[in-house]
This record gives sequence, C-alpha cells and structure tokens, in this order.
Amino acid sequence: MDTHAGLGRFDTLLVEVLDGVATVSINRPDALNALARAVIDDLAELVRRLRHNVNHAPDTGWPVRAVLLTGAGEKAFAAGADVREMAGMTPEQAFDYSRSMQEVTLALEELPLPVIACVHGYALGGGCELAMACDFIYASSSAAFGQPEVDLGLVPGFGGSVRLQRLVGPARARELILTGRRIGAEEAERIGLVNAVLGSKEELLAAARATALKIAAKSPVAVGLAKEAVRTAQGLDTAAALQGEAAVFRRAFGTADMREGTAAFLARRPPEFPGR
Repeated sequence: MDTHAGLGRFDTLLVEVLDGVATVSINRPDALNALARAVIDDLAELVRRLRHNVNHAPDTGWPVRAVLLTGAGEKAFAAGADVREMAGMTPEQAFDYSRSMQEVTLALEELPLPVIACVHGYALGGGCELAMACDFIYASSSAAFGQPEVDLGLVPGFGGSVRLQRLVGPARARELILTGRRIGAEEAERIGLVNAVLGSKEELLAAARATALKIAAKSPVAVGLAKEAVRTAQGLDTAAALQGEAAVFRRAFGTADMREGTAAFLARRPPEFPGR
C-alpha cells in the first residue's frame, strides 16, 4: 500500500492509496468528524493535490484513479460544521466560512476522478452537504442524514439548499430543510439521496471499493469527460445540454484513450488505456 501517491500527509485527514484507489478519512472521531476550519483547509489542499495528480498523469501515470471519502471511527461520516467555532463568528466570518466549504464541494464536483462518499453513522448538516458533493453515496445501514440547521437558528451554508433539491426534488428538499428531520439509510436510498445501503462499515467500504476499482479500469480521460458532461448539463434546457454533450463527445475523439479503446474493441482484446 502506498500511503501517499503524491498526496502527502494531513493534520485532520488519513489518506491511503491502494491499487489506484485513495481512501480518505476525516480524522476527528472524538468530535464526530465535525468540519472545523482545519478540516476544510485540509480538504481544499487534498483536492488541489488530486488535481495536480491528474494534470501530470499523462507524464507520470495515474497513481490515483478513484477516491473514497469517509469518516474515521464508528459514529460519524461528519456530524456537521463545528458549532463551537461557529458560535463566536460575526456575519462576515460566517460568510467566509460558508464560501470556503462551498469552494471545496465545488472543487470535488469538478475533479475529473470519481469520488464516492462512504457514509457510516451521522452525515448531518455540513456532513450531508459534503457527501452530496461527491459523485454518489454508499451508506451503511446505521447511516443518518439530515440538514438540521434550523434547530440552531441557521440555514444550510455548504451547498445543502442547492444540491439536496437536485437529488430528491424541491418539495422533499424543502421538507427536510424546514423540519430539520433526520432520515435513515433506507429512506435516503428510497428518495434518491443514496445509491446503495450495505450492512456494516466494512461491507460499505468493500462495496464502494469494488465500484471504484471497476471505474478505475475504464479510460481515466473518458471518466473525467463523462463527469464533466453530466455536471454541465445540470440547469440547462435540453437543447443546450445536448449541445454541451456533443462538444465533450468531440473532445473524446481527440484522445489516445479513444483510439486505444476502439482499436481494442475491434481486435477483441482488453484495452490498455494510456490515460491521455
């Protein structure tokens, strides 16, 4: 196991890389992995290093092909923002705090690598918002999701009011945000927030890793372009979204991965994607 793969060490994150899959754990289990500023800073730096990894992949290979994001310990993925830090913030400091985490979630969405949220225990407030910024969510049967900011006299500040309605629809998002109600893993799967529910945390991570390895075996360039096509189509009318898809399709035809993939298909052999 390569515990670095060019990603280095962090104060609040644990990173392990095996077979091209990086498992990233928020490492504040005593605080239920709450998203203090130090965690946000480390997440921002992690995404920056992952982006650097991708940008240099054509020359150095792809040491990281997929990312699993989870929380250390048995109780939480991330129980939310750090209330102790927030309690003393001025409105302007709160705005900066919100924007800092929004930038992290946007960078995760734009990362041309698959990112799977592996939720065990609490994913509340900012934790739920962080999970929703990943490409999809796998959960253990003990997972709990919610946007309980109204209980603190607050509103979602890390993207919850934007992403939740895209995943579950505006009316259901309003209900969850306005009531602050927690939902379990099975309900989260039923309403489209979660892709799969597994039993234990070990089963959860094994299933997510199997999916990550399946994606990692595909063309890394095509995976990144596919993410881009899906992301940019959000919020566009059908005609504009189709035009955007065609533009990404055109770019794929200029890649070495496309030439290798089609040649391998015609030769009836497994492809060996060069990643460019």
